[in-house]
Amino acid sequence: MREITLGLVQMKVLATREENLNQAIKGIEDCASHGAQIIALPELFLAPYFCQGKDPKKFELAETIPGPTSDALSKVAAEKKVTLIVSIFEKIASSEQSKTSANSSSPFKFFNTNICIGPDGKIIGKYHKIHIPSEPPDLFAEDFYFESGELGIPVFETPLAKVSALICYDQWFPEIARAAAAKGAEIIFYPTAIGWDPRLSKEISDGEHDAWQTIQRSHGIANNIFIAAINRTGTEDNINFWGTSFVSDPYGRVLVKASTDKSENLIVKCDLDTTSYMRKEWPFLDERKLKLKDQF
Repeated sequence: MREITLGLVQMKVLATREENLNQAIKGIEDCASHGAQIIALPELFLAPYFCQGKDPKKFELAETIPGPTSDALSKVAAEKKVTLIVSIFEKIASSEQSKTSANSSSPFKFFNTNICIGPDGKIIGKYHKIHIPSEPPDLFAEDFYFESGELGIPVFETPLAKVSALICYDQWFPEIARAAAAKGAEIIFYPTAIGWDPRLSKEISDGEHDAWQTIQRSHGIANNIFIAAINRTGTEDNINFWGTSFVSDPYGRVLVKASTDKSENLIVKCDLDTTSYMRKEWPFLDERKLKLKDQF
């Protein structure tokens, strides 16, 4: 048995960066105290979800990597000897013009970024979100803030497992999950900020919530891997974030799931040998006929 323990920090995001960073660190420390070896935070956890509309002032939230957040969490990772998956609003100095609608003349390019920090406190690698939502603009105007990723789909070699760390809207696109699995990912983490639009009927809202869980579990089945989705919770402006962070196994079975309405830390053991066994029984990757070239 090749067992690994995952920790997911589901957060109700607070008003300030300092409050949210402290909340995240406490969540990491709690998960580590319960044996978690790889711990993930929600998407853009440092601030209320600012993509509900288009406000140029929100670019002030962006930071460099390395920078204050990665430095603080690298220290925690080294102290607790854990691997971290961390979401950051990143700015990169560039001689090229930014493609975001608000920053065509900015000296920076802006990305929705995941970093993987190893248990030695060093950054293993990073991923720039590829799929950038734009509709409806009063809920998900991310195309105003972020450029589409240009780093491809990295698989991070952690001491315990090969993992990929995609981001939220990427969840809906099976090609990117397949590409990560074909490159060797054993676990896909999906830091997320998603929830209910209160203008929708309960029937539609419930359908969207169920679809969000089903599509990710299906990626796990189709690619014989574990899926870890980490969401925020609480109400922020026009979105009621639905929480329900979860981990599913290569059969799509939900191993652990959080509530819809509170901050909480999830701990779950995963037997990575399940993938090896399943690929002997259901060798989807080896027997697929359309082996599309990775164009990400």
